[in-house]
Amino acid sequence: MKAVDIKGLNRDFESRVRLGIMSVLMVNDEVSFSDMKQMLELSDGNLSSHANALELNGYIEIKKSFAGKKPMTVYMITVYGRAAFSQHIDGLAKMISKT
Repeated sequence: MKAVDIKGLNRDFESRVRLGIMSVLMVNDEVSFSDMKQMLELSDGNLSSHANALELNGYIEIKKSFAGKKPMTVYMITVYGRAAFSQHIDGLAKMISKT
């Protein structure tokens, strides 16, 4: 039986919601709150709490503004977040590799 090295995995990305947010941001320059909510089928509170945790750790940036009187929230991945998530994905790939 082959040993599995889990040291390369990042606990901050264990949640399926955070994994989803980071995955969406890896392939999009920026994503609005409403688009992210729809893509991941999340409630407002669930998306907000997970996005805030990712921002607190420096993985994403959240920009809030107004379009007229309507509030707009946009998510973007940071350079640090892209590197950390790539390392996490590499760790997952090594875990399932048969070589």
